[in-house]
Amino acid sequence: MLCTRLTNARFLTMDPDHPVAHDLGIWQGRIAGLDEAVTSLPAREVVDLQGATVLPGFIDAHVHLAWTGFKQNTPSIAGRTRVEDVLAVVAEAVARTRAPGEWVSIVGYDQRALGRHLTAAELDRVSDGRRLYLLHDSGHGCVVNTAVLDLLPADIPHENGFLAEQAMGAARALRLPHAQEDLAEAIGRAARTCLTEGVTACAEAGIGGTLFGHSPVELGAYQLARDKDLLPLRVQLMVSADRLRPVAAHEADGIPRALDLGLRTGFGDDRLSVGALKVYTDGGMMARTAALTSPYEGLDHAGQLQDDPAVLTDLVVDGHLAGWQLAVHAIGDRAADIALDAIELAQRIRPRPEARHRIEHAGLIRPDQLPRMARLGVSAVVQPNFLRCFGDDYASIMGEQRAPWMYRGRAFLDHGIPLVGSSDRPVADGSPLRAVQFMAERASTSGQFIGPDEAVTVDQALHAYTVAGARACHWEDRLGSLTPGKHADLVVLADDPRSVDISRIGAIEVVETYVDGRPSRPRA
Repeated sequence: MLCTRLTNARFLTMDPDHPVAHDLGIWQGRIAGLDEAVTSLPAREVVDLQGATVLPGFIDAHVHLAWTGFKQNTPSIAGRTRVEDVLAVVAEAVARTRAPGEWVSIVGYDQRALGRHLTAAELDRVSDGRRLYLLHDSGHGCVVNTAVLDLLPADIPHENGFLAEQAMGAARALRLPHAQEDLAEAIGRAARTCLTEGVTACAEAGIGGTLFGHSPVELGAYQLARDKDLLPLRVQLMVSADRLRPVAAHEADGIPRALDLGLRTGFGDDRLSVGALKVYTDGGMMARTAALTSPYEGLDHAGQLQDDPAVLTDLVVDGHLAGWQLAVHAIGDRAADIALDAIELAQRIRPRPEARHRIEHAGLIRPDQLPRMARLGVSAVVQPNFLRCFGDDYASIMGEQRAPWMYRGRAFLDHGIPLVGSSDRPVADGSPLRAVQFMAERASTSGQFIGPDEAVTVDQALHAYTVAGARACHWEDRLGSLTPGKHADLVVLADDPRSVDISRIGAIEVVETYVDGRPSRPRA
């Protein structure tokens, strides 16, 4: 007997052997069969989906759950365009604290809205003895007041209180890590938001590190969230590469650096596992720190690398030798050169064609870099909503020649490079459907077309958020398509993304999300 049979729906299976179905059977959290294989079988529950469209649950291959959850509960200055209005929000947050010396966190900071960066002196006017920390929306910078600057070593660079990349990390290190209970609650909040948008599995893009980590024991917080039933979807954890340390492994192992006990990609189970090693090579376009080969339009610099190229190369190579899948953050084309050089060297030293190394973001990829990516077998894990939300700005700072190279789609596929969809939530909108719409039409929210030649078909965009996402996370044997034997993770939509006008895809209602055959909103 089936546990559940879903009927009267259009199942877009993403499985070429059975692309469309009308019935789907579920037994013990797995897909038992499709159509005639299950239609006549008895079931404890039969759910009439009333003509809805059903897809495999979306896989977001690059998110920040804890950051998302904390951001949802932190005072925000998002949307403020005047310095006075920003300072008023900060002053209100300061007034809610108990004593001088406390830290006050603010999110939603973006210098583009103000036309310039805030300064430490401006924050001092409303700090009342508190330590102020305004996180840049990109996650690659912050603005702090003098009370924080006074705690930093004198050699930490800043621009009137704005700290970028590793300098920001130095400021973060001054604070106590988040408690595991608080982290678990934040993770749960973000996970529930993902479910409402049809996401059933995701890859957390960097725990425990200087830049985006929240605690040295952050993996334990995810375990706690699972133990407390706060983790309603599947999560794969990328580990920040700065957690590697030298080890005295046997010479035959060939492992110069490792995580404690040799932990690496693949440890865990279907609900919580360790994924790739996250290596940061540069910053971001929003903060103007993505590393380019030529300067930003209108600026006198070309961004920055996170470290010396030789140091970054050693980190990539050592991670590869230790058996990790690599997720190399590279937004600018100069950063992509370093990432590709390092991956090529690593594969030459110890070939691992099954490693499925990834370039996270691949924000600006020159035409000459495409064949190299294909030859090395790396995936491009892109965030289409970056251009949907910020495309006008990004196009202006890249200029006419480079703008079509941003967050590519068609060129990756034409070169045989796996195209993987993701959000980088909370940096940008997390909706897979709105991302699919952008991938097919390449229009920003203002209507400006950004690299229209990079548009892909709706089917190809859906593939990026299902089949390709599963493969990028080594989940293809259990997720990514509605195939008998795989987990019954699926999303029920009010309309068919392949049938509606492309401009309407992002507005399609997510009716229900199932994980292991169970709906996120259980029926009474």
